[in-house]
Amino acid sequence: MIELFDQVLPHGITLSCRASGARDAPCRVLLLHGFPEGAFIWDPVMRHVGGARCVAPNLRGYERSSAPVEVEAYRTKHLVNDIASLIDTLGEPIDLLVAHDWGGAAAWILAAQRPRSIRQLLIINSPHPAMFLRELRDNPVQQAASAYMNFLCRPDAAALLAADDYARLWPFFTSMGGAAWLTDALRAQYRALWQHGLEGALNYYRASPLRPALTVADAIHSLHFAPEFVTVHVPTTVLWGDADHALPLSLLEGLEDYVDPLEVQGVAGASHWIVHEQPTLVASTIERLLRRPRTGL
Repeated sequence: MIELFDQVLPHGITLSCRASGARDAPCRVLLLHGFPEGAFIWDPVMRHVGGARCVAPNLRGYERSSAPVEVEAYRTKHLVNDIASLIDTLGEPIDLLVAHDWGGAAAWILAAQRPRSIRQLLIINSPHPAMFLRELRDNPVQQAASAYMNFLCRPDAAALLAADDYARLWPFFTSMGGAAWLTDALRAQYRALWQHGLEGALNYYRASPLRPALTVADAIHSLHFAPEFVTVHVPTTVLWGDADHALPLSLLEGLEDYVDPLEVQGVAGASHWIVHEQPTLVASTIERLLRRPRTGL
């Protein structure tokens, strides 16, 4: 059974959440979604995970969560603060932080800067910021794969995406292997989510300098991550569908320089939407990680 609740954070942001499992379960799992999704994507995974309290928040700007108007409010530091505050309310450390896509952008930084708040990290097709910066700046393949990000930054992007029953949004799924899992029932859930508005979700892209450059003056040319800002020493597992057209496997090259200990598990034939394609694999990976002996944090 999926439980719904709103969590008010100390800094005034409210996150609408979905949860499963007993509140006093011995393990706690936090699951973060990406674009253009919502917390509901984790329902099939949470139903398969036994013996744990699983909580999946809608990130700020999504569903009934707070949606500040200012673009600056969607910078990564604010997303990280939301998740850190949610962990505080749940009681740190969280046994496992699971994150996909934009959820991973926050999770990588949280793990680097607040390592004692989580015992383990599971990243699902979400690039480490240092790897993403390198590939966006230097790799034409990644630049082409991420060209859509500049479209999402347009001031009229929300209206264009919503037109004709979200005709420009569905291809984010269907062009990357979504035809099989994108059922009518799931489409209805997406429509219900998107009807809350798209501006908040799009502000993630507007607030970030990590997108393909359009001019020589773009911020990505001068952006630099200090190693201490992005180096992760939380035990990390990366689950990566190797048929992800938006995030090629080159993003995993050199990851061990920033993440230790690290385990990378490739999933042959899985796309960016591996959470939908293989929810039982994601759930079994979560259960395997929860069975690991706890380190003395």
